[in-house]
Amino acid sequence: MRTTFSIRRAAVVFAAVGALALTGCGGDGDGKKKSGDDSGKGADSASTVDLPKLDGEKVSVAAVWTGPEQANFTKVLDEFEKRTGADVTFVPAQDPIINFLGTKIAGKQPPDVAMIPQVGAVQQAAAKKWAKPVGAEAKAQLDKNYAKVWQDLGTVDGTQYGVYFKAANKSLIWYNAAAFDNAGASEPKTWKDFLTTAETVSASGVTPVSVGGADGWTLTDWFENVYLSQAGPEKYDQLAKHEIPWTDPSVKDALTTLAELFGKPELIAGGADGALQTEFPASVTQTFTGGDQPKGAMVFEGDFVAVNIAQTEAKIGTDAKVFPFPAVGADSPVVTGGDAAVALKDSKGAQALLTWLASADAAKIWAEAGGFISPNKGLDLKAYPNEVQRTMAQALIDAGDDVRFDMSDQAPQSFGGTPGAGEWKILQDFLKDPKDIAGTQKELESEAVKAYKS
Repeated sequence: MRTTFSIRRAAVVFAAVGALALTGCGGDGDGKKKSGDDSGKGADSASTVDLPKLDGEKVSVAAVWTGPEQANFTKVLDEFEKRTGADVTFVPAQDPIINFLGTKIAGKQPPDVAMIPQVGAVQQAAAKKWAKPVGAEAKAQLDKNYAKVWQDLGTVDGTQYGVYFKAANKSLIWYNAAAFDNAGASEPKTWKDFLTTAETVSASGVTPVSVGGADGWTLTDWFENVYLSQAGPEKYDQLAKHEIPWTDPSVKDALTTLAELFGKPELIAGGADGALQTEFPASVTQTFTGGDQPKGAMVFEGDFVAVNIAQTEAKIGTDAKVFPFPAVGADSPVVTGGDAAVALKDSKGAQALLTWLASADAAKIWAEAGGFISPNKGLDLKAYPNEVQRTMAQALIDAGDDVRFDMSDQAPQSFGGTPGAGEWKILQDFLKDPKDIAGTQKELESEAVKAYKS
């Protein structure tokens, strides 16, 4: 869930976002495929991709997906089986997937293909010589269907290793509609409006914002949304690569902006201490329980919030609604995650699967099932089951090369991805005491220097 990138100038297409229907099919979850299933619904009769005959060849695919995500991905694999004659097996993986793959490779049982959810992990797989370069047929599909930035995200030292297949929007603020109605609040478009809305909700007797501060990754997402919108993509690139220090004035500006919220504990459910004890799932469920008197009226995070809302009695589109992350600077950011297919074996089956996953035909199957956004510009938007997902997908495609991957996921794991350490821990400390902005910057820079040198 953590992997993100950012798209600017896309907020306008989310004006109609009021509901997000994430649909999916149940599955056995045992990794076994049923080739007789009617899973070719998403495939056009006129194929957009040529695949080789692979009769009887075994192809294994590892991914961390479970439940509906695994079931829908299995539909995509089923159609690949039908078109090629290959025998495909889904291999359930664990996070962090790079560690899981390491054990498989050490045991000389690597999967043919792995779905890798962090750009840094793709780079690690290439650096360890685990990843195999993308073949000519898959590269042709990428050239036809993907903006250059998506190809670049899967490229390491000039060699293409990754095929980005699935994306997920992570720049949304979900809200309790009854609490908003009770307060007479409206959806804000700018950061200033967001703070005004929070005060309005607070005045009605409901704490406005629920923060899952026990999970440090949510705080990196808060920072990245603010920073991208306020500082712009060029500065974002520089900070992500540590080409500018965390003591840069642009970081001070972003932390100062965040402090406008974090510095008012009355606006945060449970105050700072309560937020730091609240894990992400609870930050969502406490927003959508209690009718018009929830513990928090709004919660920030991605489209996967819908999974947690489903654990409550709230209905998306009526009880639970959503608006884009407010613009801090000129543009509202849109942050989204991506999963890249990477071949770990030099086999005909692995390369054919990469070619398939880079095609519009493959994307169409999962798009029709729901709960999926594709960076594939060859996919007809009519494949998406509802207008919300169509607008999200359109924003993604319209952004073209103006995208940015999650800063913390580009950083060394010791800085950007370790509980209780690095950026996660420092931003948790900042949530607790947002007054010492200069001290926070110095700590971030000190930890970044250590991590980027190692």
